[in-house]
Amino acid sequence: MEFKIREGKPEDIDLIFNFICELASYERLRDDVTATPELLNESLFVKKQAEVLIAEESGVAVGFALFFHNFSTFKGRACLYLEDIFIKPEFRGKGYGKLMLKELAKIAVKRDCDRFDWSVLDWNEPSIKFYKSLGAFPMDEWTVYRLTGEPLKKLAEL
Repeated sequence: MEFKIREGKPEDIDLIFNFICELASYERLRDDVTATPELLNESLFVKKQAEVLIAEESGVAVGFALFFHNFSTFKGRACLYLEDIFIKPEFRGKGYGKLMLKELAKIAVKRDCDRFDWSVLDWNEPSIKFYKSLGAFPMDEWTVYRLTGEPLKKLAEL
């Protein structure tokens, strides 16, 4: 079996959308998905607000990673932020997730990023264990805050 990682292309948009839906179902958040293939295409390939890698085994897409740059004011450099990574359940345990993270780390180093960050749900023990085995550590002293929907619009109108 041949494994490879490639950049996502506009013709992958339905595949990317399906991976997002599969991930959302796994995370028990499927009802939160409001993205559409059209919106994703605009965001990823027209506005280039994020990038996608596709993992393939013998030409069959088995997973994806969606990432973008954020910025550290303290370091004065861009950082890489992994929004989502997903390997189909039937392809897990083959090291593909690790290879995807390795590829993302290479991108971060090549682009002179100061760090590589991502979030994980507190209940996702298998992923937490996996990430720690790679040397990643939780940022316990930080709490993520979010504005969305009406509170976001209300603040924007102030």
